[in-house]
Amino acid sequence: MLFNSYVFVFVFLPVSLAGYYLLPGRRRKLWLTGMSLWFYMSFGWAYLLILLGSILFNYGILRLMERKDTQKNGTNGKKRALAVGIAGNLGLLAYFKYMNFFIDGWNRVTGSNLSFLQVILPVGISFFTFQQISFLADSYRGESKNCGFMDYMLYAVYFPKLVEGPIVLSSELLPEFGKIGSRRFSPEIWMRGTCLFVFGMAKKVILADTFGAAVDYGYANLTVLHSLDAALVVVFYALQLYFDFSGYCDMARGISQMFGIELPVNFHSPYKARNIVDFWKRWHITLNRFFTRYVYIPLGGNREGCLKMYRNLLLVFFLSGLWHGAGWNYILWGMLHGILYVATRMWQSRSGLRGGQKNAWSKTAGILSVLLTFAFVSIAWVYFRAESVAQGNELLRLVFAGDFAPVNRNLAGYFNLDEFWYILKVLHLDKWKFGHYILLCVFTVFSLALVFFGKNAAQAAERIKPRAWTAVLLAGLFMWCVLTFSRVSTFLYFNF
Repeated sequence: MLFNSYVFVFVFLPVSLAGYYLLPGRRRKLWLTGMSLWFYMSFGWAYLLILLGSILFNYGILRLMERKDTQKNGTNGKKRALAVGIAGNLGLLAYFKYMNFFIDGWNRVTGSNLSFLQVILPVGISFFTFQQISFLADSYRGESKNCGFMDYMLYAVYFPKLVEGPIVLSSELLPEFGKIGSRRFSPEIWMRGTCLFVFGMAKKVILADTFGAAVDYGYANLTVLHSLDAALVVVFYALQLYFDFSGYCDMARGISQMFGIELPVNFHSPYKARNIVDFWKRWHITLNRFFTRYVYIPLGGNREGCLKMYRNLLLVFFLSGLWHGAGWNYILWGMLHGILYVATRMWQSRSGLRGGQKNAWSKTAGILSVLLTFAFVSIAWVYFRAESVAQGNELLRLVFAGDFAPVNRNLAGYFNLDEFWYILKVLHLDKWKFGHYILLCVFTVFSLALVFFGKNAAQAAERIKPRAWTAVLLAGLFMWCVLTFSRVSTFLYFNF
C-alpha cells in the first residue's frame, strides 16, 4: 500500500484518522498499532511475519538486558545480550539483503558455482532493523526508558516511518506516544500536516515520477544517447531521487502531524550545500545520525587523532554504501563520498574552517561551491542508480565524450504530460521546431530553481496561513496529484 495510491488516500488514511480521534484515550495506541500492522501486511503476509519475529526477538533482548541490569555484576551479561541482539538483527538483514551478494563474491573468487537463494527482500527491512538496533543500543546506555510491549510494538511498526524512515530514536518517539491519551486536537497542526502531506505527494507523483520515467529510458537506452542526453539523465536522476525520497519523508511527517505526533526532519535543502560535509548534514539526516551515534563515536570518533578519525569516517561511508544496497556500485558510491568527505575535513582543518560556519568567501565563490557540490553528488548518484559499475562508467563516458547533438526526442517525450501538452497544442506551440522540448525545459528549470532557491516543503508548510486562496490552491494541487495515480510508481527507497 503506497502513500500515493487510491486505497491509501481514500480508505486507509481516513479510516485510521477517524478511528484514532473517535476512540477514547489510551485505546488510540492499540488502534494505531493495528492500522500499522494492516499497512505492512498489505505488502505481503510473509513480510508481516518477518517483522513480528524481529519485534519479538528484540523485545526479548530488551527484557534480558533489564534483568541483567538488576543483577549484581550484570554488566558483562548485559553487554553479551546487546551483542546477541545486534548480531541477530544484522544476521536477519544479511540473510535477506546480502546473502546472494556474498554467494556471488564467493563464486567469483573461488570459481565455485553455488546457487543463489530464492529470497525476496522484505519491504523496509533496512529501516526497521536499524530502528530496533538503535533502541537496543540506547537501552544499554541507559538513554532509553523501559517500556511495555505495546509501546515497543508501536515504536517498531508505526506506519508513517515504517518502510522508508526517518530512523527515529526512542527518546524522540516514545514521549510522543506517551501524550496520545492527553493531547488535544489542534486544527493548526492538522492544517500544517495536511499541507506537508500534499507537498510531499506533489514532489513524488508530479516531479519525481516524471523525471523517473526519463531516467529509466536513459539507462535502458545508453546506446542511443549523446553527451547532452547523458548529462541530462545524470541531472534528472539527482532531482528524481531527492523529490522521491524527501517527498516520502514529507508525507510521513505530514501524516504523523495529523495524528498529533512529530517525526524528525530528514532533509534540509541538501542541494544548497556548499561542500560534501554540509551536504551530509542536510541529506538523510537520521541515517547520518545513526552512523554517527552507533558506529563513528564507538570507534573513537575524533578523539584519537586525525588518522583514526579519517579511518572511522571512511568506514562509516563504506557501511553507508553497503547499507543502501548489495552491490559494488553502492560501495563505490559510498567510498566516493567518503574520500571527498575526508579530503574536505582535511582542508577545513588546515584552513581553520568548519562546514557549518560562515567564512570570507565571495558570493561568486559560494555559488560555485554549491554548483560543484551538486555536480559531484549528481555524478556519484550515477553509481547509486546504475545496475553495475560498468553501466555507470558507460553513462559517465557518454557525458564526457563531447558527442553533442539535439536532445533525444524520446527522452524529451516523457515530459509532455497530457495536462500540459494539450495547452501547447491549443497554442500551436507543438508545431514549432523545438516545441517538443518546451516542457522538458520547464520541468528542469523549475525543479532546479526549487532545489537551489526555493524553500523546502517543511519550511513552506510552516509559513502557510489558513486563507481561502491557500485552501483552493492546496485542493487543486491535491486533485492534480490524485489524477496522476494511474501512472503510480513505487518509492525508490522501498527496496532498501
